[in-house]
Amino acid sequence: MKNLTDRQAIWLVLLRLAIGWHFLYEGLVKVIDSGWSARAYLLDSRGPFSTLFHSMASGERILSVTDFLNEWGLVLIGLGLLLGILSRWASYAGMVMLIFYYLSHPPFPGITYSMPAEGNYFIIDKVAIEFFALGVLSLFPTEHIAGLARFFRRKDQNHE
Repeated sequence: MKNLTDRQAIWLVLLRLAIGWHFLYEGLVKVIDSGWSARAYLLDSRGPFSTLFHSMASGERILSVTDFLNEWGLVLIGLGLLLGILSRWASYAGMVMLIFYYLSHPPFPGITYSMPAEGNYFIIDKVAIEFFALGVLSLFPTEHIAGLARFFRRKDQNHE
């Protein structure tokens, strides 16, 4: 990447890998657990968009689609970031998922949830921080520094 020092590039790649691992792990845990469902999480939603999230848990058909998109979205986003292929698109998709998570459980004063949260947050929580980190990664797609995209680009250049 142009204008990046080696240290900057390394830290951006490490950030991509860490977030990729987080997404992949969260997705695989859900896929492997045959009893997992987003129902409890959706029904615990509070704040201005809670009606939307409650409706996503109201019917079996929409809930199964929501569960499927959540599980496999996490897995595919995680793989894209970890493997360094389509990482910009994986970053965008991850940001969309994180917006839904944030709007479902906004860390606003006076809102409490039945599911325990880690720490005490005021407007900015882990979800928001990961959202901003993916925004940075979308601007610096590191897949050409370390990732399958670099491998495939070199392979294509060798055949020209």
